[in-house]
Amino acid sequence: MILAILQARMSSSRLPGKVLMPLAGAPMMVRQIERVGRSRRIDRLVVATSANPGDDIIEKTARREGIDVHRGPLDDVLARFLGALSAYTPETVVRLTADCPFADPQVIDETIETFLESGADYASNTPPTRTFPKGLDVEVMTAAALRKAGELAASDEEREHVTWGIHQRPDRFRLAYHSQPAQEGEIRWTVDRPDDYAFTAAVYDALYPKDRAFTSDAIRAFVRGRPDLMTYGGDRRA
Repeated sequence: MILAILQARMSSSRLPGKVLMPLAGAPMMVRQIERVGRSRRIDRLVVATSANPGDDIIEKTARREGIDVHRGPLDDVLARFLGALSAYTPETVVRLTADCPFADPQVIDETIETFLESGADYASNTPPTRTFPKGLDVEVMTAAALRKAGELAASDEEREHVTWGIHQRPDRFRLAYHSQPAQEGEIRWTVDRPDDYAFTAAVYDALYPKDRAFTSDAIRAFVRGRPDLMTYGGDRRA
């Protein structure tokens, strides 16, 4: 089984509550769940949030959409993922974060295919030289590699960033990467700041009513037609 784990919390330091801010009439996390659900490769999706009472609303929102939830420590995100492994026993894990409402199901599937074809322990589309926009990030790994990372974890960074202990140990794990010909690594489509949210909301308001499954190419075309959005917030957006 290929299990996607979507990590989410309300207590973002820069934009608290961002994962439930509205996009085209629904919480951001719900819009991302819709997009991830179009993946052909993912067998099951679970939201991993904290046991903090402030994250009760995340569980309520996910379950309302028919999505399972696993809860664990707020700061030890790796422990949350390992708990989800115990609950669902997948062979392969896809790590996603709930501040990426432009998640691209095709890129997700391509990264999973790179992982499967390479026979690696871990694959991502964020190699040392990133080619995809920030916000389309996908990480794929064997459940065994993630468990081993848990055994090896010796720092707060490894506990917080989940896969740090894998991709920083190429001597212990076989790594593979998925890239594209276009150099779009400086494009910003993730949501960490108020300007990121304003940009994302503008895109959703324009594209979602016409096509709920709008593509990354549709985002590119829309932003290129809007000079006011091209470098919104000081970052490249297309």
